[in-house]
Amino acid sequence: MWHNNILETIGNTPMVKLNKVVKDIPATVLAKIETTNPGNSIKDRMALKMIEDAEKSGKLKPGGTIIEGTSGNTGMGLAIAAVIKGYKCIFTSTDKQSKEKFDALRAFGAEVIVCPTNVDPEDPRSYYSVSSRLEREVPNSWKPNQYDNLSNSQAHYESTGPEIWEQTEGKITHLVAGVGTGGTISGIARYLKEQNPAIQILGIDTYGSVFKKYKETGEFDKNEIYPYITEGIGEDFLPANVNFDLIDHFEKVTDKDAALMTREVARKEGIFVGNSTGSAIAGLLQMKDKFKEGDVVVVVFPDHGTRYLGKMYNDDWLRDRGFLKDGKLTAKDIISKKESREIVTIDSEKSVLEAINTIKSLNISQIPVTQAGMVIGKITESDILNALLENPSLKSQPVKTISTAPFPFVDINTSIDRISAMINNDNIAVLVEHEGQIAIITQYDIINAISG
Repeated sequence: MWHNNILETIGNTPMVKLNKVVKDIPATVLAKIETTNPGNSIKDRMALKMIEDAEKSGKLKPGGTIIEGTSGNTGMGLAIAAVIKGYKCIFTSTDKQSKEKFDALRAFGAEVIVCPTNVDPEDPRSYYSVSSRLEREVPNSWKPNQYDNLSNSQAHYESTGPEIWEQTEGKITHLVAGVGTGGTISGIARYLKEQNPAIQILGIDTYGSVFKKYKETGEFDKNEIYPYITEGIGEDFLPANVNFDLIDHFEKVTDKDAALMTREVARKEGIFVGNSTGSAIAGLLQMKDKFKEGDVVVVVFPDHGTRYLGKMYNDDWLRDRGFLKDGKLTAKDIISKKESREIVTIDSEKSVLEAINTIKSLNISQIPVTQAGMVIGKITESDILNALLENPSLKSQPVKTISTAPFPFVDINTSIDRISAMINNDNIAVLVEHEGQIAIITQYDIINAISG
């Protein structure tokens, strides 16, 4: 059997039991894997639903232009549908989103306009305002407005909710999902609570977003709003799709915990997920006391890790934000793994012949040259060879006559990357002073440390 087009493959995504990453949770934890949708995210469901409903109502006409503010995933769903249905797309987004998301949208022929993150929604520069202005200016255009368009949550009421109910055979006790536009969690929640009102709906929020406090106090507190890194969840306004009556609890997760847990899911479960999944699992673990043996918890995994390669899956990006300590090997680690830590040196007044004999007997390729116990230079096999080819009588001369500049010294905490970059044709080793002694690190030592 085949599908008539790619849109027919949306939905019917798999449910997978989680194991290692949730070992401290007494309940059965299942992941609803939305990355198998054609656009690799759950947003394909609502994107298609919004377009189909707009076509039925006459808001979206043949040959029209779809204009939307999107962080990438909704845009991807809209762009795929637009390719099949013959529409153009213009998307506005924020500069905090990953470059990979924008590149993916452009791959489907969409135009992407990047707007500043740290401005109010009403600011004319915001991605909400820019998309609204473009809708007014571009002929035959339509703005889905995923935040307030209730076709968003309806898509999940009609598809995602029923799938979860059927896949768990009606045994689901808790749903955990990130809250951004609110369509996913609200649509699923409405369906599930119709089947069993006792099912707990747990929303994941982020610091810098207004949702949690609004749910708990009814107050929209602008002081809660500040820029955050986490993508796909949280907002600085209240979308119509967020049905607070259906969401029993909001759990806030830090940017750091979300980013690091995103990687943990990939490494412990083999599921390549996006940033909001990291938030959801981190939030789940924070709420572990809410679950007991026999519970069936479903966590929505909204999108794919490929959109976060330059961010959550990039060590340098994490390190720059203080989320990741530098766990790479250092000079100290390399020295500790050396078979022999005693460094061989030769006094500058010793003869070249003695240096040759030392190199031969110890099977080494270089020796630091000392004077009064201080390292003042070095002598290598190539130094000796070049000197003797030019003047064989140099054998009897002092080593200092052919020695070259000393190997560079590095700090005991210097990273393996830095040391490796310093070792080249001119410097085949580096020196380290440690506990009153000098040690030498060669390329072989680095290889030995890594492989050991």
